[in-house]
Amino acid sequence: MAVLMTNSSRKTVVALAVVLAAALLASSVSAAITCGQVGSSLAPCIPYATGKATALPASCCTGVRSLNSAARTSSDRQAACRCLKSLANSVKSVNMGTVATIPGKCGVSVGFPISMSTDCNKVG
Repeated sequence: MAVLMTNSSRKTVVALAVVLAAALLASSVSAAITCGQVGSSLAPCIPYATGKATALPASCCTGVRSLNSAARTSSDRQAACRCLKSLANSVKSVNMGTVATIPGKCGVSVGFPISMSTDCNKVG
């Protein structure tokens, strides 16, 4: 089944990716993780995070685990955090309460709260 995405849906996907990456990752100038990588990995989570899907897709968890594994340094996690928060600010339909539950549902422990108020500079 092909899924067609409107421009608005694409923005929502990007924003959710930003929020999740912020919660899962962080980065600095030397970060190896890019915003594009974060967005691509977390795109399958968007329907769930926006309430358009009731079940968390396996592909979402695959992306969450992949990003968690790729974020080897504090610099990586901080950069991803900043990228995701920046993108998430532009999307109103993302439910942050739902987003915060995704890593746990995927069996991933990020060690800090998933929230727009998370200080990315303190993510280790």
